[in-house]
Amino acid sequence: MTSTDIFALCATTLVGLGLFGIITNPQPLRKIVAFNVIGNGVFLLFGVVAHRGAAAGLGADPVPQALVITGIVVAFSATALAVALLLRLAKQTHLLTLEADDGSDGDLS
Repeated sequence: MTSTDIFALCATTLVGLGLFGIITNPQPLRKIVAFNVIGNGVFLLFGVVAHRGAAAGLGADPVPQALVITGIVVAFSATALAVALLLRLAKQTHLLTLEADDGSDGDLS
């Protein structure tokens, strides 16, 4: 098993853990963190793709590197916006969960 395979396995693990966190956690802040974990797994996978091209003797591929740099900026901006919205939600409702407060199970009928 090469180092490229190990990094690809780590990227897959990060994406899987992030998906598990989004599905299982009801708290919005934990969902934001899980979404960032998914993004980091995707960034690592793009790095693996760029490394495989360089290892094959083709030279470093600048496209995955540019995508990772752009993705980091976009992920930071999206996280900042999501945390600002979460703080606004907490200030308005005095709650940090998205579940129904009136005792209903969220059924619309």
